[in-house]
Amino acid sequence: MRINDLTQQQLTLISIDLAQLRLIADLTLAPTMPYFAEKPYPIGRCREIRDEVFTLLQAQLPHTQKPGLSLLKDLIAQGNPLQKAWGSLRDEYFQNAFIIGTWYIDVANDTVNANKPRVEILPLATSNFTPIKDFTQFVTIARSYWKVAVYRNDVCPALAPYMPLLCVGDNGTSWLGAANDDMLNIAIHSQFTQSKTILKDLPSPPVEIIQRWQSLLLNFTHDPLLTTKGDAITFCDEYSKKLQHPDLAHRDAAVIAYSSLPKSV
Repeated sequence: MRINDLTQQQLTLISIDLAQLRLIADLTLAPTMPYFAEKPYPIGRCREIRDEVFTLLQAQLPHTQKPGLSLLKDLIAQGNPLQKAWGSLRDEYFQNAFIIGTWYIDVANDTVNANKPRVEILPLATSNFTPIKDFTQFVTIARSYWKVAVYRNDVCPALAPYMPLLCVGDNGTSWLGAANDDMLNIAIHSQFTQSKTILKDLPSPPVEIIQRWQSLLLNFTHDPLLTTKGDAITFCDEYSKKLQHPDLAHRDAAVIAYSSLPKSV
């Protein structure tokens, strides 16, 4: 069986078994995260669900007797890794899914509209699932999907080359964006030119938000990456000159600094 030759019946078997794993994942996740931005589970929990199903798959695939999971196991054994993926779905949503060969597998298909089936499998070529290509695309999706305002990161300028965005929710809380590997790589692989572009395009955040961050960051004066001093674009220029090749230690330091902050301010 070649991965491109999966029949509809085989895809259905895989979907059924993945849906059963999804139910198990729900029993674990729903009690611990009943709401996301005041919306009930599973809305907004695509990453957590995808990751929990992945963990369950790793435990069950080696000894599974289920027909759908056995098909997946055979495909993986043939050299088709089951890969976690994050990106844009129709430029409307951010979505976390799996990719195996030429197939897109979404085990959190109901995290925007809870009335949809939990699992969806589509040919990757027609799924409208694509990587995020730049910060401009990210901002466009974030504004409509998350219902946030997006400003330039003037609150932590030394982090801005890596995380040039400040998202502000309806309730006034704010957080830096975006600290996942995909967006960090966009910044780093462009030698921070992508970060500079979006920083120049976005307005500075309102004064009251800047002041809130300044007050918070008084507790982090030991970390030079969490300084409130300096200019975001100047830091982009500085890092691009110093870091001619991707500097994983500096990237990791930026992520650690970010991780030490509250999830929102």
